[in-house]
Amino acid sequence: MSRIRSFLSNMSFTQILVFGYTMVILVSAVLLMLPISSRERAFTALNDCIFTTTSALSGTGLTLFDTYTYWSLFGQIVILIVIQIGGIGFMSMAIFALSYTGRKIGLKQRFTMRESVAGFSGGGVVKMTRFILKGTIYCETAGAIALSVFFIPKIGVGKGIYFAIFHSISAFCTAGIDIMGYFEPGSSIITAADSWLLNVTLIILLTIGGIGYITWGDVVEHKWHFKKYRLQSKIVIMVTILFYILGIAEMILVEWNAPSLSSADGAGQKLLMSSMLVTSGRDAGFAPLNVALLKESTLLMIICFMFIGGAPGSTACGIKTTTFAVMVLTIASVFRRKKSVECFGRRFENTIIKDASCVTTLYLLVVIISSIVISAIEDVKILPVMFEVVSAISSCGLSMGITAKLSDISCALITIIMFFGRIGGLSFIMSLSNNVKPSKVQLPEEKIIVG
Repeated sequence: MSRIRSFLSNMSFTQILVFGYTMVILVSAVLLMLPISSRERAFTALNDCIFTTTSALSGTGLTLFDTYTYWSLFGQIVILIVIQIGGIGFMSMAIFALSYTGRKIGLKQRFTMRESVAGFSGGGVVKMTRFILKGTIYCETAGAIALSVFFIPKIGVGKGIYFAIFHSISAFCTAGIDIMGYFEPGSSIITAADSWLLNVTLIILLTIGGIGYITWGDVVEHKWHFKKYRLQSKIVIMVTILFYILGIAEMILVEWNAPSLSSADGAGQKLLMSSMLVTSGRDAGFAPLNVALLKESTLLMIICFMFIGGAPGSTACGIKTTTFAVMVLTIASVFRRKKSVECFGRRFENTIIKDASCVTTLYLLVVIISSIVISAIEDVKILPVMFEVVSAISSCGLSMGITAKLSDISCALITIIMFFGRIGGLSFIMSLSNNVKPSKVQLPEEKIIVG
């Protein structure tokens, strides 16, 4: 124990997060390897288990096997626990447990918790942790009750409650992993695309999970008084609404009479399926239709939505809505010849603009390089590969159906990308540069021409 404490004490906040998530992935992967985890009672290859647990922890939803038909009840529960840990963060659970044992929570634990949920400061961390866990329990319980009304009449009380709990947790944690293979293997929620109860419940859970804990706090504290919200909450809400409107408009204009929505019965169901796709296409992998049938313009829109993802401190990943907003507002400030980047009567610090540029550029480089490599290895067109890569790095989980066909090398690369997306760009960089001391020397300045 003393060696473990010494090892952890020499690690930075972000390195502790990386180490913790790695241990969760490996331990759960070993459990999935066991014969008890598969329906055939056979051992599963370790690399396939690591892929599955990384997908579950990161909330991605990409799978090599149909979750219901391949994994046993034990295996499904392991996956569900990993989804829950990834959704609210293992540090949230650890600090919540410590707060009830009476043990003192040190400064390092507080700041590690702050890093894990993208909080503003290390103060009030226990209160924040309890708020996160209570909010999670309330939302997932309410979602499970609503979904049980859909499942129980179809598959019975016991199994219906289990299905409701599984999909409620998966939706709130924006994982997108489902067990709808009971109705049709590999179908996701296509078999229930006409159910308003199921789809609306999932949309609400995905939206709440994707806006982040900070926005929750503002909504709970200030109710409908939008002006009193933090700047971050205002940006998250506005970008979320904007993306929904743009997504629905694109679906109406491009896909309304296309083969992708041909299975819909009337305008109402088309609108429902479009709403589900637009919402799920930002931070989860619930597919109400065959994604491969979508037109390339719609696929490109979804790639952009997945790339941006949800809010900081949420169960979603991607570069984050706030990063996207900072980049767009920076462009606007250049056009308007303003010295600072402003929004809602406030200005951003230069470090925020630098961080946003760093994250966006880093994610773009990872997506481009990975897409080129996988496309070359698999000899597949670049669009399906890029769709898969962006889905992995943004922890979305929508797929054009090539995941199960990838080679071991490509699967390993996708696994690394999913882990990178779960940790986050800046956190990943900081975990690698713990021992790099900031330079105090400033070199002479010289201008160059850009643009």
